[in-house]
Amino acid sequence: MGGGSRPSDHLRPELADEGETSFTSSSTSDYHPDDSLLSASSGITESITGSASEEESAARDNRRWCKAYFDVLRSYRNSAERAGPGDWIEEVGGTTAGDYEVPEAITLLLVGPRGSGKSTLVNRITRVFDDDLSAPDRAQVSHNLSATRGTCFLQEYMIPRKSKSLCIYDTRSLATNLPHDFRLLQRWMTRGVSHGEMVIRDSDDLEMRKNIKSMRRQGLFSPCKRRIVNFVIFVVDGLSVLKSMDAMDDQYNEILFETFNYPFLSFKDNKPAVVVTHGDELSLSERALIRTCLGDLLGIPPIKQIFDIPGTSEFDTELAIVDMLRYSIEHADRNLAFNQSYLLEGQRIFHWIMERLHGYDVILEVVIISLCIIILFLRGIANLI
Repeated sequence: MGGGSRPSDHLRPELADEGETSFTSSSTSDYHPDDSLLSASSGITESITGSASEEESAARDNRRWCKAYFDVLRSYRNSAERAGPGDWIEEVGGTTAGDYEVPEAITLLLVGPRGSGKSTLVNRITRVFDDDLSAPDRAQVSHNLSATRGTCFLQEYMIPRKSKSLCIYDTRSLATNLPHDFRLLQRWMTRGVSHGEMVIRDSDDLEMRKNIKSMRRQGLFSPCKRRIVNFVIFVVDGLSVLKSMDAMDDQYNEILFETFNYPFLSFKDNKPAVVVTHGDELSLSERALIRTCLGDLLGIPPIKQIFDIPGTSEFDTELAIVDMLRYSIEHADRNLAFNQSYLLEGQRIFHWIMERLHGYDVILEVVIISLCIIILFLRGIANLI
């Protein structure tokens, strides 16, 4: 998870109850030694008292850590849920928030190889903000990659449900043919994305194209809005990264490197956020190794820009997701384009200057013509003399 260490790395919430129970049982136990054995048992009594004090201190520390943990989680969740487009705009260079093109909804694009866990990530994000714990998953997850085609249509998911300020787009997985993948990415980043848009690669054969078109249930014209992508989340399968390292086969990591550094995925100097999935199938040391390897491979800080989704602990997973969303939304706001009114104002000033220069040209032409007439007149007088 990005953003440094977590309280949950050192304890589990249930330890608070265990510590409290343990202390209670110790403090309520009665021990009445005989007077004749009092001096002999003084050391044992001091040991029991010291043990009870340690348990009391541990229980108190656990309760304090749990409270702090849930306070942080609650603040992160509230900030990510209530934050609207443009809330993190930095008014630099003499600009104000009104000088930027603030979209109706911040659009985050999920990009990654097949099997990286993009659809699963959508479901995990939804559960963080969903009050209905019995609600079904929103994104279709492929459990057998050899039997499915994966996501063939762009899918928009508002976060939280029925919200209008943040949407996440699940996309078709990247293939091993980088030039074809780059053409898709360039189209999404320059033309925008639309819910239900069919995605066909140049490398798809005729049968694949026919099958994808047959799954479409709408015409060529869709009422869905086309949204400009504001930031990119690069989703990576931690297991595949680890296997690529162990087998000394760098093909998967090379694809990650080339795709991550594709210029159209970056916004000025800001590169995508990286999310490592399938943490429930990895040990803690393996997850740390993967983040370190990716940070070195991609040239980004592993603590601040690479977010590890544990999957084993609900609390850790929620905190990692809201941390990732907060990072993405903040960087999306930092790279908003200037709005049209700002550009039109600059265009108006430019036309005003050109008009003034054009007026000076007319005056200059009049002066030149006048000088020519005077010179001709003087020459005529000289000829007459």
